[in-house]
Amino acid sequence: MRVICIFRDNQDYSRSVFEWLEAFRRQTGVELEIMDPDKNPGFCETYDIVECPTIIALGNSGEIRGFWRGRNLPLINEVSYYTDK
Repeated sequence: MRVICIFRDNQDYSRSVFEWLEAFRRQTGVELEIMDPDKNPGFCETYDIVECPTIIALGNSGEIRGFWRGRNLPLINEVSYYTDK
């Protein structure tokens, strides 16, 4: 499975996202993939990602398994369920 955190750096929410990602790494031992929506517009269009930050969990064939968007980031255990570890 693939779990991606999509957000823009240098935004008012960026610090909270970086802190959440670090807490996620410390608790689970997994580093999530980070994506800039401006550098990957095709991906964002395909999965209808219109709000940042967004965390998306994709299955092996690209289907959406989990989807969280907005400044209220999900609980770490909600996302860790979708990691391979």
